[in-house]
Amino acid sequence: MLEIAAHEYTLTAIRAQGAGGQNVNKVSSAIHLRFDIHASSLSAPVKSRLLQSKDQRINAEGVLIIKAQQYRTQEANKRDAIARLHAIVEAASHVHAMRYATRPTLASKKRRVAGKMQRGLVKQTRGRVHDEH
Repeated sequence: MLEIAAHEYTLTAIRAQGAGGQNVNKVSSAIHLRFDIHASSLSAPVKSRLLQSKDQRINAEGVLIIKAQQYRTQEANKRDAIARLHAIVEAASHVHAMRYATRPTLASKKRRVAGKMQRGLVKQTRGRVHDEH
């Protein structure tokens, strides 16, 4: 698990969008989290994987912006934004194993051809029923 220090991201309280009654116009319960990938203490490979990802939340300057407004309280939205940041960085830290092309075995080729032959025979037996008078 990668640790991200609190000083590496900034949290800004903003007004949440959408329905919320009279409360939505008074309380800044949504949170904008800004995380500068270039200035972070992450390793170079993790930074490059984050910057190469096709995530729309990463802008051209390399800043990841997360908007959390799911919960009614600012504190819950802060926890949600930080958890989402950790999840994104954690996903970028995993390296997928390389896949190597393999050739089918002789037995699997024979099974495939036998299956095709069987299917062909089934289809050959179908046909018009001849009525003999």
